[in-house]
Amino acid sequence: MSDVLQPIIVVRKKKHGGGHHGGAWKVAYADFVTAMMAFFMVMWLVATMPQEQLGGIADYFKNPSAVAGTASSMAAGSNGPGGAGDVPIKMFDHIRNPPGAGPAQGADEVAQAARDLADRERLEALQRALEKAVASSQALAPFKDQLLIDITPEGLRIQIVDTHNRPMFDLGSPNLKDYTTQILVELATYFNQVENRIAISGHTDNTPYTGVSGLSNWELSTQRANAARRALVTGGLQDGKLSRVVGLASSVPFDKTDEGNPINRRISIVVLNNAAERSAAEVNDAVAAVGPQAGAPLPGDARPGASADIGPSADALPAR
Repeated sequence: MSDVLQPIIVVRKKKHGGGHHGGAWKVAYADFVTAMMAFFMVMWLVATMPQEQLGGIADYFKNPSAVAGTASSMAAGSNGPGGAGDVPIKMFDHIRNPPGAGPAQGADEVAQAARDLADRERLEALQRALEKAVASSQALAPFKDQLLIDITPEGLRIQIVDTHNRPMFDLGSPNLKDYTTQILVELATYFNQVENRIAISGHTDNTPYTGVSGLSNWELSTQRANAARRALVTGGLQDGKLSRVVGLASSVPFDKTDEGNPINRRISIVVLNNAAERSAAEVNDAVAAVGPQAGAPLPGDARPGASADIGPSADALPAR
């Protein structure tokens, strides 16, 4: 019997799927992220650079040659405006030293910013100490609902407000209640812990003052602010730490929806920050340089009974 050759059949399985592509996508993604970072860096530089430098750079790239051009500012080199520069462009000079400011002025601004930051941290520490005292001190805890403490653009503000059952002053009078004096004497010890000066302002509600003929809420609020000053001095506050004492009557109500609310009758004490002191000093210098003119009212004369009020009051500014 002869052997019969059988055909050999090879079955190959068809592979499905894309298989492994390696890490090429990672390289592409990294390039994309790098490009986006470069894009945002360019946008930031464009947004912060002065216009004259932008014009110079734009014209520089329009004509990057050694031939004199017509750029709005000189290129950083010896080939004239619009030509190729031979030294790096100082792109960050305007950040360290603003236009028109020399190196010394830029350094002074950095130092001033550091002092302002330290000043704010000092006031925030004082705020925490006062809030802790209000919560635990036998002298202040009973009045925690009448002591309002916050940070304003002028500094740390402490407001002592009236309530329906516990006024700070005798009715229609600048005479302090005994417990109000106790609060102010206690606060004085905290104000002496910082070098900042303070400003005191008195406030009334909109009920007309019916005291001595010719007097109004302006006089009453000023007298109450001065009474608070005397109590603080009695508590040991150094007289040189006082910046201003003013009366604002009912012009800056705490409750604007109900100007007859007892909470509008209050004493506001602001521990002034460095920026507020500088602003007041600049105004004082400007007033001194101009001098009083004939017929012109002196600061504070616009409000009958108010003492000189230099600079904006923290009570007229929103809290932060």
